[in-house]
Amino acid sequence: MIQLITETLMGIQNKSNSSRALEGLHGVTIVAESQFAVEKTTQDGEFSQSSCGNSAISVNQPFLKQWVWEQRPSCLRPVGGCIQGDRNLAERVANVLTSLPFIALGIQAPRRNFSMKLYANSLIGVGVASSLYHSSRGKVRQYLRWADYTMIAAATVCLTGALKNDNPKLLMAASALLLPLRPFTVSALHTGMMEVIFAKRALKDPDLRMAHNVHKMSTLLGGVFFIADDALPQTPFIHAAWHLAAAVGVGTCNKLLE
Repeated sequence: MIQLITETLMGIQNKSNSSRALEGLHGVTIVAESQFAVEKTTQDGEFSQSSCGNSAISVNQPFLKQWVWEQRPSCLRPVGGCIQGDRNLAERVANVLTSLPFIALGIQAPRRNFSMKLYANSLIGVGVASSLYHSSRGKVRQYLRWADYTMIAAATVCLTGALKNDNPKLLMAASALLLPLRPFTVSALHTGMMEVIFAKRALKDPDLRMAHNVHKMSTLLGGVFFIADDALPQTPFIHAAWHLAAAVGVGTCNKLLE
């Protein structure tokens, strides 16, 4: 019995001595057997960590195909936003009906040259894309939201092209390339350009001042509705009100083309 205990103690001591010897080797770390941590990739492409005790050993399980899919450009991703705007049939109908004025504005817009025709047709496209989005359901709805954003951005690019023929070609080419990738950025840039052009012309032409004042009020009101659409999701018909404010602003822009 005493001999068995002695052999056991000697075995533990030998194991401890071998561990100390391994610790001197470059790149070798000795840890307790009960300590472990495992990293795994979640469905969202993020890493989550499971652990027991202190982290000592980490095992990565990368999924290359999933990682590559997560790196796809924005144009291949579904675009969310404004999902709460169609919570019931009444809101859905209101949003579709308030999309129709953009089609009417596109039909009535001046078409004296190619740039103006392109802008007029883009307005019709905005009304059609918005109507399709608000009348849709299911997974396709997210992609129609992207189409809606892209058509709005395309209309702003066409408007600045119709208002000013000497826009930098590099800027217009870059805007066209970024349309499917960053539609909101393109919209903001060209809307800002349009606002500057409108303000300058209104200062020189008294006939445009009334239209410019209406434009400023509708733009301000539209901005309030746009923010409230996300901040107050339970308030009904905010998105439809934004449609109407935006339509009034677009209608005043048509005065610049007359």
